[in-house]
Amino acid sequence: MGAKKMLFNSYEFIFLFLPLTYIIFYFLSRFGPEKAIGWLVVASLFFYGWWNPAYLILIIISMIVNYLIGKLINPDRQSVFLAKHLLILGIIFNLGLLAYYKYAHFFMENIAALTNNTYDIEQIILPLAISFFTFQQIAFLVDAYRGLTKEYQFLHYALFVTFFPQLIAGPIVHHKEMLPQFLLKKNIKPKLENITIGLLIFAMGLFKKTVLADGVAQYATPVFELAQTGAQIGFFESWGGALSYSFQLYFDFSGYSDMAIGAARLFGIKIPLNFHSPYKAKNISEFWKRWHITLSRFLRDYVYFPLGGNRKGKARRYSNLMITMLLGGLWHGAGWTFIIWGALHGFYLVVNHFWHFIVRKLSLQAFQNSQLWQGTAWLITYLSVVLGWVFFRAEDYDTAMIILQGMMGYNGISIPNGIAIHLAGFADILSTWGIGFTLGGGSQFVWTYLWIIFLTPVVLFFPNTQQFMDKFEPAYNKISDQKEVSIFSQSIIMKNLRFKYTYSWAIFSAALFTFGIFALSHISEFLYFQF
Repeated sequence: MGAKKMLFNSYEFIFLFLPLTYIIFYFLSRFGPEKAIGWLVVASLFFYGWWNPAYLILIIISMIVNYLIGKLINPDRQSVFLAKHLLILGIIFNLGLLAYYKYAHFFMENIAALTNNTYDIEQIILPLAISFFTFQQIAFLVDAYRGLTKEYQFLHYALFVTFFPQLIAGPIVHHKEMLPQFLLKKNIKPKLENITIGLLIFAMGLFKKTVLADGVAQYATPVFELAQTGAQIGFFESWGGALSYSFQLYFDFSGYSDMAIGAARLFGIKIPLNFHSPYKAKNISEFWKRWHITLSRFLRDYVYFPLGGNRKGKARRYSNLMITMLLGGLWHGAGWTFIIWGALHGFYLVVNHFWHFIVRKLSLQAFQNSQLWQGTAWLITYLSVVLGWVFFRAEDYDTAMIILQGMMGYNGISIPNGIAIHLAGFADILSTWGIGFTLGGGSQFVWTYLWIIFLTPVVLFFPNTQQFMDKFEPAYNKISDQKEVSIFSQSIIMKNLRFKYTYSWAIFSAALFTFGIFALSHISEFLYFQF
């Protein structure tokens, strides 16, 4: 029990924890909202402590310290000088905890390497969700300092931090987005609409995770593991691994986000949208408005803007973008590959902003709005993101470079001999183009690219959860689709696939849930749990 996380895609969560928490919550709500809120706090702490009860002490201490500072920090009750120093103290406390548990080992290893010394560094186990509840509480302190929010009841604050649907891997929520919903009387009464919408969205997320993400993962993981041994990886094998991972991460994070939204909706709570078809983005700035939306919001509001944003000239704007994305990369993990990934995205954002500056200067808006350019911009954006995912997934720099060299064709281009046999005379033409033939791997090659071919139109032409459930306002916020590439937004499936209260959709929902449950034979963690 102590070593196993209670995942959304686990039997314990689906058949025990979630229904019991739900039933007891609404039973206690008959005696007042405070008792129901208290129960949710207890249940959420139990959910968190299932993995390692020792770290319950850490999150409780973190909550108490932040609550006390937040209570004192309000400028209406303190001098600006004292409030500012309390804010600094709170930020140092939160970042100090994060630095120790997440980055101490990484920094000591690098100091040892630079100084040619050997340190006896004990491995520190990373507490679950520390990156998320740290950023969430920093945002609370800053908002309290700005006079945007206040909280005088510890029980309410504890629920804001620990509410189990968003505790482990986000979204990173604001106090003002969550607590008012719990205090509304209509939200502590069971409603058929919330049950229906919540279960359907949860089922969609479960299907994405267990069937799609875990299904394609088996064609990504072996490629990166082989590269980690130092073996050369061919062109098609490298691209197959990188593209498979891009889809694995997409459906894994999309699935988690749906399950979080669905679980919260059962309790009448709408949490912020955190994922909105990011692979449809036409530029990298739009990508970050669609991928991990609440993290992007946090980095923008609490890092980029305080650094000066775009208010101090273009050079400062570009340096602020690089700093923000480097910190974003480091937030994802204590490793050089994450730092490189963050630097890549910082560079992408700089190039994107510089390009828009050129477009305005040369009056190229008409060209930029053309279908040809939109399609080209989408392809460049997607391939740039895939390239970045290689560093995100690789265990170290050398592994990433082996994959990238293979993608660039440095290790040759070949296809399995078993496939070449079925190509008849076309195989000879491929040979004249410099494409070789290798023994074995035919089945893996075929299934890898069948998955890629199947998932590509699903990602581009199917509605996402918000679009599919648009009449029922599934999330707290809504993202505009006006800037999507028209070929994606105008597809027949995109326009017509919408949920309705019909028997057909009820059967479809049950089928999704059933397939998701059947695929639970192998329980795998959500990729964002490690952050």
